[in-house]
Amino acid sequence: METLKSIFYFVLAGFLEIGGGYLIWLWLRENKSVWFAIAGALILIGYGIVPTLQPANFGRVYAAYGGIFIFLSVLWGWKVDKIMPDKFDIIGTLVSLIGVGIIMYWPRK
Repeated sequence: METLKSIFYFVLAGFLEIGGGYLIWLWLRENKSVWFAIAGALILIGYGIVPTLQPANFGRVYAAYGGIFIFLSVLWGWKVDKIMPDKFDIIGTLVSLIGVGIIMYWPRK
């Protein structure tokens, strides 16, 4: 159950970071209203809070989160920006997720 909760926190943090960053991107790059930036900044504050709910230490959590971020970024690009991942995106994503599994969930003595 702890592993599922940890994965949930990683995914939530990822969507907060990518979603908040995307709103700021739209504000700056697509000339959207400043409200996009404000909403994005508030969402990014949530991103800063969620990883503290993880059971591991800061360095381990953020190292593993990098792999989750890769996965969610590729997924976001595919579903939101309509950019189909190629085989190298998929291979790289799988490698990063294997790294997450090793860093966070491999049994330690």
